Order: sequence, then structure tokens, then C-alpha cells
Amino acid sequence: MSDKLLLGIDLGTGGCKITVIDVIGNIIAEFSEEYETYHPKPSYSEQNPSDWFLALTTCLTKIRKSKNIDLKNVKSIAVDGSTHNAVLLDRQMKVIRPTIMWTDQRSGDEVACLDKGWGAEIFGLTYHKVSPTWTLPQLLWVKNHEPDNFKKIHRIMFVKDYIRYLLTGSWETDFIDAQGTLLFDIRKKEWSKELCQLIGLSTEVLPPIFSPTDIVGKITIEASKITGLSEGTPVACGTSDVTVEDYAAGAINAGQCVIKLATAGNVNLMTDSPNPNPRTLTYSHVVPGLWYTAAATNTAAYAMRWFRDNFCFEETEKSRGSGINEYQLMENLIISLPVGSDGLIFHPYLLGERAPYWDPHLRASFIGASMSHQKGHFIKAVMEGVAYSLKDCFRMIENMNLEVTEFIIIGGGAKSDIWSQIICDVFGKKVIRPSFTDASYGSALLAGVGIGVFPDVVTAVQKCLKVDKIFEPNYSNHHKYIVFFKLYLEIHDRLKDIYQCMNKIIN
Repeated sequence: MSDKLLLGIDLGTGGCKITVIDVIGNIIAEFSEEYETYHPKPSYSEQNPSDWFLALTTCLTKIRKSKNIDLKNVKSIAVDGSTHNAVLLDRQMKVIRPTIMWTDQRSGDEVACLDKGWGAEIFGLTYHKVSPTWTLPQLLWVKNHEPDNFKKIHRIMFVKDYIRYLLTGSWETDFIDAQGTLLFDIRKKEWSKELCQLIGLSTEVLPPIFSPTDIVGKITIEASKITGLSEGTPVACGTSDVTVEDYAAGAINAGQCVIKLATAGNVNLMTDSPNPNPRTLTYSHVVPGLWYTAAATNTAAYAMRWFRDNFCFEETEKSRGSGINEYQLMENLIISLPVGSDGLIFHPYLLGERAPYWDPHLRASFIGASMSHQKGHFIKAVMEGVAYSLKDCFRMIENMNLEVTEFIIIGGGAKSDIWSQIICDVFGKKVIRPSFTDASYGSALLAGVGIGVFPDVVTAVQKCLKVDKIFEPNYSNHHKYIVFFKLYLEIHDRLKDIYQCMNKIIN
């Protein structure tokens, strides 16, 4: 086993994953641990930062016990995390309240206020339209509804940065994660005093800005005792999970389009320049000079996890007894089912929706159920509904007339051949699945660049990228999906006003 290892830590929306690689990109070990998202009200999504660190230490313990890896051989670390999520800290550096997640929809009134008064100015500075997904309206909600908590704010960190702070004592962030706050001047690459002043926030509570590969701290003696990592191990700044996933998948050239089938779903197109649009997201890439345009759906693989947790108790029990993954057992129920799930259509708006509707009031629905439908139909309908939602997102990129040269599929859901083929058939395009697509893998590459194992971020990917499988579309299925997709869109159009009324009743 190599005596020079690189460690990537991913703190995604659904859980923590860590990946250990050697200097030529081989995976030595990987483990994950889920943590809970709390929904105290229908539109609320919160997490406890302490859960993130517990998940991390659990993963490290699993690696040490099962793989017998000496973590002292880890020479560099990088951390990534879900973006838009602010950890609020008081003067004693204690967490003030649970973190409001990017999937949270409670700040609708604050969004309306900000958009009406300063929407054009905010878009001009950030390249993003105001919506509940951003830190700015989330903080305004805290100010309006929890003024005492707002007054306590001494430091604001973001998911990866808070965990890195616990490991190193430093509190930096990177310029890409900062772009996910709606508090950052994207052209000047600095915190915007103008935007902060909209909510009475001092820029001094926001962290210094670095590049993703910059070494910004070292493992402290206290963190070493807790984690087993060596004191003094350098830690790179890291970046957002979405960005580093695209990077790990080999999307390092303009025209490559990544379809992400993870907790949330994204359709991200790499571009040579920013293409800001009010209905999409615009971010820098870790490759200098490269950008990506993203259209994002709030609920992708998370919809399958929701269905599993609420309706697949039998499969979960069988999994515990047999050792077969519960998702595999769920997929066994759909193998013989036709395209379109015998007329059952699912809309995955469990947490409202971002692109292309930016409507926090949308809700999930199964349409077309009959006595002939069984559990397998509902499982396949969830898979197809998520695929339709991703196709709906891609329409935004098509409408912008941006060139697409290649499709790459990533994310936990993409590990399913069945789901990946459904995506391929819905899009009607060849889709490439890389061998290693996890954000933690990309972070491990950044860790290597940070200490000079790789000379730059492009070389790191070129050296380590491997392709797992290529999916070719079944055009007979594709033509059937075209018909069902049109129904999917029409159902949304007819139900959107009903959901508006429903939310007024229940909230």
C-alpha cells in the first residue's frame, strides 16, 4: 500500500463521504455515513452541524477498522460541502442555531422583499436571481423572525469551512462557495458591502477568500486525537460539492454537460465564459477561466430515499437480513415494468423547486394511479419523474443556445444502471459514467494539487480519470418518453396554482 495518500472529505446534503486515494488516483478506501435533515415545518429544512462532524469521525473510524489504513500516511486533505448553508457562530464560537439548508423554502416573504426592492442590483453583482436557496434571504429571515440570534452573529462559516475549522482552527472559504451566498461580488471576487448592508450585516463576520487548492491550515493536536489524522497534516481550502463533482468526473472543457443524480439534481454545462441567466445558476470552476451554467432541481435521489424511508419497510428489513442493498431490492420490483410506469407520473417537488420554475410552493404528486399499480410502479415513476425534472432543467440550457458536446452522469443515483439508462433514454443522448464521480474523490485530487503531488488541477484529472460505462439511448423508449414528458409538463402547469392555494391553507 502507498505510503503517500490523499484524503477527500465530502459533506453533502445527505451525508458525509470520505475517499482515500494514492498519487495515481486509485481508490484505497471509501466510506459514507448519512445524517438527518430536520423538517419541523413543511417548508423547513435544517441540519445540526454537530451531526456533520460526528459523521466524519464515524467514517474515519470505519476506515481504520476495516481497511487497516494508517492515517499517518495521509499527506494532504481537502474538504467540500453543500453550498448556501450558513453556520452562525457567537463570540464563544458556539453554533447559535441549526443551519438553514439550501433546500429550505421558509424565506419566501424575504425573497419577495429583496427581489422587489433590489432584484436587478443583486443579479448584477452575483449573477443569481433571489430565491430561498441563497444565504442572503435566509439571514434576512433570521433577522426578521429570530432577531436575538441575528444579533449574536460573530462569525459566519459554511459547511465545509466549519468542519475544516474544527480540524484546523482556521475559518477561510473559497471564491466558488462564496458565490453561493448572494453576498459576494462575483466580478470583484470579494464580499459585497452593498449586499451585506441590505440586511444590516457586517462583512467582518464573513471569512477570508482563498482558492480551492490553497493550503489554509493544518490538523491541530486536538483534532488529531479525535480523528486519528496526524497533527500538522496540511488541509486545502476545498470548494462546493457540485463544483468538485463535475471536476472529478472529468468535466474540464467547455461543452461537457454533467447530469447529477444525487440528493439534488443538476444539469451543469461547462463554458468558457459566464452566461448569467435569471433562471439558471452561474459558477466559476476550479479550472482557471472555466465556468459552468447550472440548472438545478431540489429533489433527485433524495426522492428515492424519501420513498424508501416511508414505503419500503419490507425491502429495508430484507436488506438487513440478506446484506443486499435495499435500493437493489427496490429495483428488482421494476425490471419488467414498461416505459411510463403504466401511466403513473411523479413530480419530485418534495421541497418546492428551483429550475426552471423557482417556485417554493410546488409539491410532489403521483398522477394516474389505479388499482393495477403496485409498489414497483411507484418506484419506477419516482425514477422517471426525476429524469423528467432533469430534462426540464436541461430545457433552460437548450433555450440559451449553448453548445453541448458530451453528457456525463454522476451522483449516487447514477450508480444504478437502470436509473442511468432511464436518464439516457429520456434525454435521447449517449451518456458517459466515469468510474469515480464522488465529490470526495475530487476533493482528494484538490488535496494533491495543494501540496504539489499534481502540478495543476487539469493534470490531476487527466492522470486519474477512468470511464466505467457508456450508455446508449434506446430510441424506441426515447420516443415514448417524449410523449410522457409533455404530459409531465402539462400536469405541472395545471397544478401549480392549486399548490399555491394549498400552501396558504397549511402554513
